[in-house]
Amino acid sequence: MSGDWPVRRPARLEEGLLVLRPLRLRDRREWEELRRANVAWLERWEATSPTAAPPSSFHEYVRAMDRQARAGQALPFVIELGGELVGQLTASSITRGSFHNAVIGYWVGEHVAGRGVTPTAVAMVCDYCWFELGLHRVEINIRPENAASRRVVEKLGFRDEGVRRRFLHIQGDWRDHRSYALTAEEVPGGLLRRWHQAGGGVR
Repeated sequence: MSGDWPVRRPARLEEGLLVLRPLRLRDRREWEELRRANVAWLERWEATSPTAAPPSSFHEYVRAMDRQARAGQALPFVIELGGELVGQLTASSITRGSFHNAVIGYWVGEHVAGRGVTPTAVAMVCDYCWFELGLHRVEINIRPENAASRRVVEKLGFRDEGVRRRFLHIQGDWRDHRSYALTAEEVPGGLLRRWHQAGGGVR
């Protein structure tokens, strides 16, 4: 594994009707409509800035994601189900050296929650991180109160590594998170395969 993964960045990952692909500038209308429709569903869990920085435009956001991807620091995807944009998943803070780790974050619209979309997408990206990028560890950090998001990692068998106090700034304050992780050695046959063997999938 050479480690020059930005050259090998996939155009898309597919699993039946579920497709993960890069966010594009032409996604603006659909992405913003989905975000507006799910403000109440998402705003309690999303990171904010303690410095009250001005919000970036959609164009700036897409360009920033592209720069991180080209630098090998992140692997950003939108989630499509049957051709409909339903959410987003990013493997970020990608670190090589002695760590070989990535941090996964995700969100989906409330209308597809509970249908296996998020755990399937997470499993797909974990397998890509381990078997294509050569990473060793993937972690996901979740607020303890976020039961829906915690069910995702529990279904996939992520290991609970405990509470990280005042870990991320959300809704005006520093919030505790629980940290979950898996290493490649724990899932030698792949996480997507294990998820399917347990009866999981998109419904």
